[in-house]
Amino acid sequence: MDHLNDLPTRHVNHVTESKAEAAFQNLLSNSKDFVLQVSDRKDYGTDCQIEVVDNESATNVRVHVQLKGTEGNENSDGTISVEIRRSNLNYLLMQPHSFFVCYHVPTATLRFCSADTVMRRYEHSGKNWTQYQTLTVNFTELLTDSHLRSIAALARAGASSRRDMRVTQTTARPEDLPGIVKNAYPDLHVPEDEVQAAGMLSNLYNSGADNLISAAFDKFASVLSPDHDAVIFCYMAEINLGMAGRSGKPTRIADGISYLVSKLDGGCIDAGSLYYSIGNGFSALGREEEAAKAYEAALYHLTVNNGTILLAECYKNLGSSYERLGDGEKAAGFYQEALRHNPQLPEAHYALGLYCHRKGEYVEALEHFDQVVFAEHALGKRSSVSGWRINVLFNLSDGRAAFREINTLLSDAGNEAWIWPWCSQQVASFGRSSIENAKLSIPFWDRYLKANPNCPSGVRECLMNRLYLHSEGHLADMTYPVFKSEFEAFIQHVSGESAAYLWDRLGHWAQEEDNWEEAERCFRIAYDLVGGHYGYCLGTALNFLDRPEESLPILLSQAEEIQPDDMSWFQVAVAYEKLRNARESINAYMKAITLNSNYELAWFNMGGVYWNAGELEEASRVWKVAVDKFPDHELAAVIRRDLPFVLL
Repeated sequence: MDHLNDLPTRHVNHVTESKAEAAFQNLLSNSKDFVLQVSDRKDYGTDCQIEVVDNESATNVRVHVQLKGTEGNENSDGTISVEIRRSNLNYLLMQPHSFFVCYHVPTATLRFCSADTVMRRYEHSGKNWTQYQTLTVNFTELLTDSHLRSIAALARAGASSRRDMRVTQTTARPEDLPGIVKNAYPDLHVPEDEVQAAGMLSNLYNSGADNLISAAFDKFASVLSPDHDAVIFCYMAEINLGMAGRSGKPTRIADGISYLVSKLDGGCIDAGSLYYSIGNGFSALGREEEAAKAYEAALYHLTVNNGTILLAECYKNLGSSYERLGDGEKAAGFYQEALRHNPQLPEAHYALGLYCHRKGEYVEALEHFDQVVFAEHALGKRSSVSGWRINVLFNLSDGRAAFREINTLLSDAGNEAWIWPWCSQQVASFGRSSIENAKLSIPFWDRYLKANPNCPSGVRECLMNRLYLHSEGHLADMTYPVFKSEFEAFIQHVSGESAAYLWDRLGHWAQEEDNWEEAERCFRIAYDLVGGHYGYCLGTALNFLDRPEESLPILLSQAEEIQPDDMSWFQVAVAYEKLRNARESINAYMKAITLNSNYELAWFNMGGVYWNAGELEEASRVWKVAVDKFPDHELAAVIRRDLPFVLL
């Protein structure tokens, strides 16, 4: 029966693979950061997927792993080499942070090599490796629990970043999506290799990519040990953003201060530079007293050997801290000291420009602003200078230059959310201070409403601008019917007091053209919206339309409560006169004259009421006073011509 013992032979590779799987699963079983989730049934390049565990919580963040095993000898440098198919590498590269694991049977060790490392080595080899069918993976590192922990943290940070961006884009309104995508930072892929990550971080910091570093902060922190020298770049980038008001990560900044303080006794980094950065951190957190002390400590250690630029920047930042503490004069002294060390320091000129602006010294402010030239990565400060220059130029009555600055600044409006509101505020404040400004405001408001459709404040200012130009006689090319059509298309987007004021102004335009029916319509809409003093114009229009029964209640309310002046009582008198109530009309004229003894028409009209009421002696008395007081008035000439006997 020996022929029945002729069984299949177990291939040596199967034994090695089983040992590799067992060793890897044993490592995972002791890991608090990964669990084995899936063993691929069809192995195209991945043997299994491992899932990140975060404080006992499953995350659905998975990393693809290709297992290898070998009984071969180590290379002379202690590495292990294994052949793989190039297509297997391509397969792994489709997922971030994928890696190869090799179990070396003779030493009973698990070795690690990321797919990124294999790709990088061949890319830098100078060979046309893309035509190879097989590649060699060199395993140089042992796979340990701490290594798995680092990979888990890196994978989790990357997955969270991609998820957050995906959710933001998915839930955004369609009209907001272009801006979200435009302002999003690239999803930086940080390699698992510490040396590579440190080199990448250093170069990013030196190129001014603070925002990108901040977005990838957790990724770098998962690869670099807490005491790694390159970690300083992560904290410095966050502090820089905090100084520019763009961090939103106060805990990171506080950790950065602690990190920098820990380096003071090491002697590896100049103490002056460290204190300067510590001061920046405190300033970014709004802790200005501590910031000032740190800057003063920095100045104690700094010398010209550190460079005049750093000295100047430290003086400038010390000045900013004192300014925020309320000592503007002391701050200005430090700004000037900064310029003594570096006459071209843009931050110092900018700060002095703002100082002069607050004092109303606009010429001096402009001189400083004109000397500000920020670097490209100055975090929006260049736009801020333009914003203040606009205000200074308007205050210096140089509207044409201010609008040129506005037109230049608006090219950055897509990247800086404050630009449109700031420019609109400046134009609203100064746009009607002169005819020239008003004319230059027209294209501005047209552009504003294209960028901010139906914005109530923009519509209000656009209409107000044209009404102002009309009132000054500089809108001759636009007739009332044409403007009315434009007005009614826009006014629906304005409400409350603003809408009432605009309707009132439109009513005055109609009144100027003696179109009292149209004027009454506009004044009534204004009055119906908010009531109050708009009743005076409505009542006046009703008087002109000979509708005193409607005007009188409105005008009495004006004269007795809302606007008790001579003009209100005059219109009340007119309404009573039209209603043939001579006594109340005379009383109202008397109140108007009491409030304003030089109210010419009130005197002449009151005499007319007496005359029409048959009280000729009183009419004569009043007209005599009127003609004596106002001999050049046209009604005085009429009386002297037509009723000379009343003056005898």
